[in-house]
Amino acid sequence: MRSLFWRILASFWLAIALVAGLSILLGHMLNQDAWILSRHPGLSNLAEEWTQLYESQGEDAAQDLLQQRKRQYHIDVQVLNESGEPVVRGTFPRRAAAFEARQNDNKEGHLPWRRLTAEYTSAKTGDTYLLIYRIPHPELDQWHRSSLTWPLSALAIALVVLTLFSLFVTLSITRPLSRLRGAVHDLGQATYQQNSLARLANRRDEFGVLATDFNRMGARLQSLIGSQRQLLRDVSHELRSPLARLRIALALAERASPEERERLWPRLTRECDRLEALISEILVLARVDADNASAEDIDLTPLLKTLQKDAQLGAPDQVVQLTADPDLHLKGWPTMIERAVDNLLRNAQRFNPPGQSIELLARRQGERILISVRDHGPGVEAEHLSQLGEPFYRAPGQTAQGHGLGLAIARRAAERHGGSLILANHADGGFIATIDLPMEPGVVTPV
Repeated sequence: MRSLFWRILASFWLAIALVAGLSILLGHMLNQDAWILSRHPGLSNLAEEWTQLYESQGEDAAQDLLQQRKRQYHIDVQVLNESGEPVVRGTFPRRAAAFEARQNDNKEGHLPWRRLTAEYTSAKTGDTYLLIYRIPHPELDQWHRSSLTWPLSALAIALVVLTLFSLFVTLSITRPLSRLRGAVHDLGQATYQQNSLARLANRRDEFGVLATDFNRMGARLQSLIGSQRQLLRDVSHELRSPLARLRIALALAERASPEERERLWPRLTRECDRLEALISEILVLARVDADNASAEDIDLTPLLKTLQKDAQLGAPDQVVQLTADPDLHLKGWPTMIERAVDNLLRNAQRFNPPGQSIELLARRQGERILISVRDHGPGVEAEHLSQLGEPFYRAPGQTAQGHGLGLAIARRAAERHGGSLILANHADGGFIATIDLPMEPGVVTPV
């Protein structure tokens, strides 16, 4: 992964290196004597060249070299030995030397030249010479102007490079953020397109990971919004039917004789009961998503035994056989699990034939707990299994009463615990519904 951390760190280190280099360069420039002696073309190699010429060709050749440098660079040179005596005549007039001495005595005096000194020891003889240079200020100022061209150019180049790096780092952060901001805006307006961040998700840095997670969140939210809209449409459709039947029954009751009204009252009561049961199931489905209580430790064995007894009391002709591993504990919401298993048992009782038992099995598998309910009914055709568990969906050909919410409530409860609901036809016949739950729920906060 090409981390933004390393990219930003490298950019700042480069900036520090450039600033350090410029600081060293400016430090050399501030040290004027060393800078001039090493950089001025008339002084950079004069001491070594003069010493070699003096020791190999004598005073006249060495004096001619000094005269040549004076004509070319207007530099006066005086050479002294270790005793302080002149080695050659030099190019500095005696009257100028006397003037310099007087100006040095007068501390407020200002010399018309810059005085520099350099020592050089001959590698051949070991003699040390002191070279005194006097450069007129106009000549020095002219050289300064020409010699500062390169440092100023280097400074300008460094500033341009720093600007480009800063621009690169800024754009590498602000452009992905701008795309994410646009995606957040589209998500808020319900116009989000999942492929709008596809290019950003292909990046191998933190923004790529964030875009990938955002795509998943956007897809999940769109799915939830779509399911909520579909649920509202289904609820309105399911409520319309019993209400229509109630209106018809009331209209008939208004026109009927007293004897006929007595026969209509049970019908009205049944329709009201159906409507109340439908509304109750819808409210249960909504509470599964809206329950924000803290998870707690659950002992499944007594909970399943209670559900077994309640199921047999509700349908005495149906036998529920409970088989559970010992010491089954998990962390979650007991009310949700109770509703989920109860709905699975009620669903099994609708389709289980008389004389056959319903099998309630709870077992531990690794760090998960499986709770399954099996009936011996006709089962469901394979092409309809994937749609079971959707609100208000009922497989074709079913004659048993129901609204298609029982399995939906069980699935929502399982997903609330970070688990799943597995629906299948049993290999030996009948239908089996299994709730797969983690012992420590990976809870998804409801939206």
